[in-house]
Amino acid sequence: MAPRIRHVAICAEDVPALAEFYKRTFSMKEVARQQSEEGLAIYVTDGYINLAILPSPKAGPPGINHLGFEVEDAREIARVAKEAGAQTGIAPRPRDGRYAEFRLHDPVGTPVDLSEHGWKVEEGAGLADTSAR
Repeated sequence: MAPRIRHVAICAEDVPALAEFYKRTFSMKEVARQQSEEGLAIYVTDGYINLAILPSPKAGPPGINHLGFEVEDAREIARVAKEAGAQTGIAPRPRDGRYAEFRLHDPVGTPVDLSEHGWKVEEGAGLADTSAR
């Protein structure tokens, strides 16, 4: 499997309002909500891409927060990324309900999550179900 983008995270001051915008405008479906000490996160999908809408300012300023790639071998991708100029090697992600297993930073500092299990892209599917490929 070639690496493919499967996830984008956007920070918003009004998470429910931005989620509603994407649902109404682009017919995206809500697949999960996650309440944490940072606030409410809402996950929507078009059936292929998982879009996380995260609370701002705690998760960062409004706008794109990070990208997520589904990969077959995160350690191999990290090796290639480092050779290609990534600012960091891979670091494990917390196992607190997040999808990605690892994160690195591209040459300009953009956080990039790596997951060998993917992101939720179907209503009612498991947290890391990518059966809608």
